[in-house]
Amino acid sequence: MNHQQLEKYSRQILFSGIGKIGQEKLLASSAVLVGCGALGTVAANLLVRSGLGRLRIIDRDFVEPSNLQRQTLFEESDASESLPKAIAAERRLHAINSDVRVEGIPTDLTSKNTSDLVGGFSLILDGTDNFETRLLLNDAAVASGVSWIYAAAVGSYGLTMTIRPGETPCLACIVEGPDGVAMLAAEDSCDTAGVLNAAVGVIASIEAAEALKILAGKPEALHGRLISCDVWTGRFQSIRPQRNPDCRACVRRDFTYLKGGAQPHITICGRDSVQIHERNRKIDLAELSHRLTAASVAEIRSNDFLVRFRIPPYEMIVFADGRAIVKGTKDSSVARSLYARYMGA
Repeated sequence: MNHQQLEKYSRQILFSGIGKIGQEKLLASSAVLVGCGALGTVAANLLVRSGLGRLRIIDRDFVEPSNLQRQTLFEESDASESLPKAIAAERRLHAINSDVRVEGIPTDLTSKNTSDLVGGFSLILDGTDNFETRLLLNDAAVASGVSWIYAAAVGSYGLTMTIRPGETPCLACIVEGPDGVAMLAAEDSCDTAGVLNAAVGVIASIEAAEALKILAGKPEALHGRLISCDVWTGRFQSIRPQRNPDCRACVRRDFTYLKGGAQPHITICGRDSVQIHERNRKIDLAELSHRLTAASVAEIRSNDFLVRFRIPPYEMIVFADGRAIVKGTKDSSVARSLYARYMGA
């Protein structure tokens, strides 16, 4: 460490759990964050300020005004520009700590790109909003032997657990086993139950603390428990889940999600929206904007990453990688019909 780094992280170095050696390991570490919404922005902010060496952020969504109540890296200007969350987060984090290599990738994680996007990192962090993606991350982590940290929050409640392949139960042990723990009520999401930023802050802070233990080379400090809390009622719990002796993932090594055996999650948390997955289709955003203007489509807005336009009562957001989000419906057939009409078959 140079003198500037010693000064920047001096209060963290003074903490006996990390110290100078732990800080040096942290500066040389890397992590990949999948999902940069409420949990992801808080965890990323804490870790970048703590001085990890490299952070990759993968997120499929863009910033909207409703995000600002809890997604702490974003500002009103990000929402007005409809910036992809991964890009807005990269810019803000670079301004917070330019020593950290932050890379934002505005795309959706799928079975086809998971190995390329999360491979080679010391730790995987969960900032997602659905169990399909979490079980995909679990498959990837168990297959590669890389630790990952599960986290979720809705309403005033949240929970988190650090998963170390070969040493702890994996997520599939917990949610797919015969005595599976109810992680979050299946019908609850942030668009139905809402979410308190305080709940997000507690869970993401625990997630970040666990990440520091791993990245600073202090695995003996890991608590090894599934921790849950409700900030409204003040109830905190921790349990030590048991490994499922017949677990699909960590025992039988049947990586269903990594092999593409599960459908992608098409709805977007917090919105009446459907995501359209179009693989290997690159979109010329400038040409699309010109074509929509010629067709007298209303309220066209664009930036370097997406084109957003209204077709009342719907709204479409088209990304350069061919994906689209159709707002105003949860019916995938309606969304696909609109995509075909404006983007072609």
